[in-house]
Amino acid sequence: MKNSKQLLIFMMMFSWLSLLFIGKKSIKRFLPASLFMAILVRCVNVIAKKRRWWWYTKIHPFVSGSFPFVWGPFFVSSFWFLKYSYGKLIKYFGLNLSAHFLFTYILEPILNKMGIASLVRMKKLELMYVFLVLASFLYGFQYISEKVSMSKGSFN
Repeated sequence: MKNSKQLLIFMMMFSWLSLLFIGKKSIKRFLPASLFMAILVRCVNVIAKKRRWWWYTKIHPFVSGSFPFVWGPFFVSSFWFLKYSYGKLIKYFGLNLSAHFLFTYILEPILNKMGIASLVRMKKLELMYVFLVLASFLYGFQYISEKVSMSKGSFN
C-alpha cells in the first residue's frame, strides 16, 4: 500500500512536469477547458463514490486516491488532447478513445492488483461511455470558449 501511494504521487508529479513541454500559449489557451474537465471529473467521482461505481484507496485520511488522477493525468491530458487534436474532431475522439481504452482495459486491472482503484458496480464498457461523455464536454467547452474569445477579439 505504501508503494501505491508513492506511485500515485509520482504519477501526479510526472503529469505536471509534462506541462513544461506544452508551451505557455497552449497552457493559456486550454487552461479554462482543462480546469472545467478536472472539476467535472471530480463531480463524477463524487457520484461514483455514492453509487459505488468504483473505489480508490486513500492516500491520506482526508484525501481520496482519486485526487492524483483528477489533478494529474485527467487535468494534464486535457491540455495535451486539445493541443494536438483540437479542430480535428475525428482525431480528437480517436486519441481520446485510444487513451481511455488503454486506461480501462490495461491500466485499471493493474491498479486493481495494486489495491489502488477498481471498478465495483460499473462495467468497463460503461466506463468507456463515461469517458466519451467527458471528452465530448471537454471539446464542447473549448469550442464555446474559443467562439466567445474570438467574438471578443481575444485570440489573434
